[in-house]
Amino acid sequence: MNHPSHLSRRQFVGVAAATAAVSIVPRHVLGGVKHVAPSEKINLAYIGCGTQGLRQLMPALEKPEINVVAVCDPNRKSDDYPEWGRHELNNKIARFLGDPNWAKSARGGLCGREVGQEVVNRHYAKQKRSGRAGECRAYSDFRELLEKEKDLDAVYIMTPEHLHSIIAVRAMRKGRHVITHKPISNVLDEARIARDTARETGVVSQLFCAAGQQNAPAIAEWIASGVIGPVREVHNWSTRPFWPQGMDRPADAPPVPDGFEWDLWLGPAAQRPYHPAYTHAVFRGWYDFGTGALGDMGHYSFHQIFEILKLGSPRTVEAGRSQFWKIENYGWHKQVNLVSYPRASVIHWEFPARGEMPPVTLHWYDGGLRPPLPKELDDDGEEMPAEGLLFVGDNGKILCGFSGDKPRLIPKARMRDFKEPPQTLPRPIEELDQFIRACRGGQPSDASFENAYPFAETILLGTIALRVNKKLRWDAAKFEFTNSKEANELKCRKNREGWQL
Repeated sequence: MNHPSHLSRRQFVGVAAATAAVSIVPRHVLGGVKHVAPSEKINLAYIGCGTQGLRQLMPALEKPEINVVAVCDPNRKSDDYPEWGRHELNNKIARFLGDPNWAKSARGGLCGREVGQEVVNRHYAKQKRSGRAGECRAYSDFRELLEKEKDLDAVYIMTPEHLHSIIAVRAMRKGRHVITHKPISNVLDEARIARDTARETGVVSQLFCAAGQQNAPAIAEWIASGVIGPVREVHNWSTRPFWPQGMDRPADAPPVPDGFEWDLWLGPAAQRPYHPAYTHAVFRGWYDFGTGALGDMGHYSFHQIFEILKLGSPRTVEAGRSQFWKIENYGWHKQVNLVSYPRASVIHWEFPARGEMPPVTLHWYDGGLRPPLPKELDDDGEEMPAEGLLFVGDNGKILCGFSGDKPRLIPKARMRDFKEPPQTLPRPIEELDQFIRACRGGQPSDASFENAYPFAETILLGTIALRVNKKLRWDAAKFEFTNSKEANELKCRKNREGWQL
């Protein structure tokens, strides 16, 4: 069947359904949520072309099931983005495009919507991909993108954290599937709204959070076999933050760079003068824009912990934080910080029993802090790793890499004598493949907003506890802290006009 050129693909599906052309359009595409037929590519808009955005854009472009039709970023183009190492990102893109001269003269990471657009178009041209209707389009405002891209199936959100739920919810309400980099939101109430919107609309949702990690099922099998007994404690520690934290608002107000739309970058956050201390890779350290070290890294490990121990909402959360003092006028003065996350912190959550699993306490450490050296490592003459994950049972301990990789019993003698139990749990496929599968009407993503919400909620409870100096008691059913008005006021954000959910 030839369809008129003025009809979009999505409109054509409706016409096909009306004429009962089920031999052309699979039944799961018709009516309700628009899953994408296996014979068609997933038309995807990529929102956020900063450093992490471009890092993840490249593997998305290599997926033959995906067709990136548009990119979006409030920054047109600039070379002032911090990289993990000198030209780390620029060199990755150069290799990806097969262009050794890419960004040769750039001061730092070369990013922005025009950069993302060029990467998409050059890659697809190099691949000589067929079936593309025109070149990738570039937008500064995601709202304009959602209005104009009529043939869109999904959005991939790689913006700073304060924009994640705003974009996700508005896209879902337009029937678009969404995948977002962690977190779902930096605001607890907005994470809940995003989960509920996914549930109400029925669209596919996914949180990028290391949901493809292969070792979590194996650890669950080890624990179920009884090798370390019932687990009552979990310790997880990170070397982050690598970006500034513990800082106060900048006092100066430099001009907004050419090509950078500051108001769009601010989005729902309160108005303030532009400053580079807020943007690019350093947004994570601010309460208004990020979730600190816990939100940046905790999602990569909490997904595994929650799967392994079948955790839901915690009952309590308590935090300790680093302090900073100055000598002024020959006296000591504690610096009270109300705008940014501390340079180091320790956070504790208490969870109730789950079936035959006993209550468990989860401990988080960042900023170089770590739990005490276990006796088992000390006896083996080993140091505590810089980052790690430790399950403590009544009869032993499992030590892993930060997100559950390379699990082993300690001490070494326990591991030498250990015979792994039979494999009974499925192993996950790669995260983006999970999203593709779900968009085609298959199994939901392991980290759909529904599935991810318990650990996303737990992390955001932790970010609130960092701002309130007391042990907080959480009632998940009522969505409230039972012992702190101050903490309850931090569950929500008063979004700017035009940015409400």
